Amino acid sequence: MSVPAVSLDDTVTAPPPPRPRAPMSLVVLATLAVGFTLWAAQEVILPVLLAMFLALVCNPILRLLGKLWIPRFLGAVLVLGVGLSGAAALGVQLVGPAMEWAQEAPQQLRKVARQVQDLTKPVQQANQAAENFARVAGGESSRRVQIVRTQLDDPYKVLTRAPRLAASVLAVVLLTLFFMIYGQNLQKHAIALFPNRQQQRFTTDILRSIEREVSRYVLTITVINALVGLVFSGVLLLLGISLQEALLWGTVAALLNFAPYVGPLIGVALMLLMGFVEFSDPLKALLPAACYLALHTIEGQVVTPIVLGRRMAISPLILILSLLVFGWLWGMIGLLLAVPLLVCVKLVLARLDGMHGWARLLE
Repeated sequence: MSVPAVSLDDTVTAPPPPRPRAPMSLVVLATLAVGFTLWAAQEVILPVLLAMFLALVCNPILRLLGKLWIPRFLGAVLVLGVGLSGAAALGVQLVGPAMEWAQEAPQQLRKVARQVQDLTKPVQQANQAAENFARVAGGESSRRVQIVRTQLDDPYKVLTRAPRLAASVLAVVLLTLFFMIYGQNLQKHAIALFPNRQQQRFTTDILRSIEREVSRYVLTITVINALVGLVFSGVLLLLGISLQEALLWGTVAALLNFAPYVGPLIGVALMLLMGFVEFSDPLKALLPAACYLALHTIEGQVVTPIVLGRRMAISPLILILSLLVFGWLWGMIGLLLAVPLLVCVKLVLARLDGMHGWARLLE
């Protein structure tokens, strides 16, 4: 009995076996473990992330200096030196008004609270009368029991925090310098660990494109926020605020602008407080907050979309969730790093096969 010949066209290659999926309980446990690790190791993770953030800001400047035949080591030292000098000069200008505000803040807050209490005094009297009537009707005594709590401030906590803060700042500065100088070599050695040249070339293209786009995004946002701070400082000068205090609040506005939605809300509250402290006229006291809100609206709705376009757009819901998560994990620094980290995740997902849907989910 003859066996029929089977051609190559009739043979069907078996599909590769599907990858086993982990159970949902294991995924949840792994997510909780990663979140706890990020929170517990924040003293180590945050300096590294801040250094990478600053190195990304400086990378376009280093490439420009490289085109001018300036070595990368010398360019990194020059950029870092100029940045530290500018930050030190700005800090010298801001430390005076910041200390004055820190000393006068409790007194000024009590002053504003008395003004607000005078405005709401009829409502408080009505509530007090209703509470007394309900207490008498219930047969309770009208005398309240007051609980006095005392708090002892430990002066040694300040002494122990200062060296740790100085060490963290020094670590960020040194890591930024090393990332700017040796970051490319570290990337090359890490890519060389891949087994074949095709994977190495593919990974190199992805990393270069991501590094270029993220550094451009971070540098652009930094320049826009700095301009927002300068313009707001000029507006405060026109309103009669002194130069040092105007620079202080302009710097606060620029830093808060790195945290979308949450930062402007905090900024409006601070500008309202500052307006009521600086001006006795209620209408004039609202001007700093109104000017800040108008400036932020122009920046967020006109300037940033025109400069960056739609390719860096992120869903407001995803943005709020990321701000909540990173703010809960790392505090104010987490709010500042949430948007750059989310942009990095989006760019990585957009360039990986099978992850385009997740990248569109973030838009």
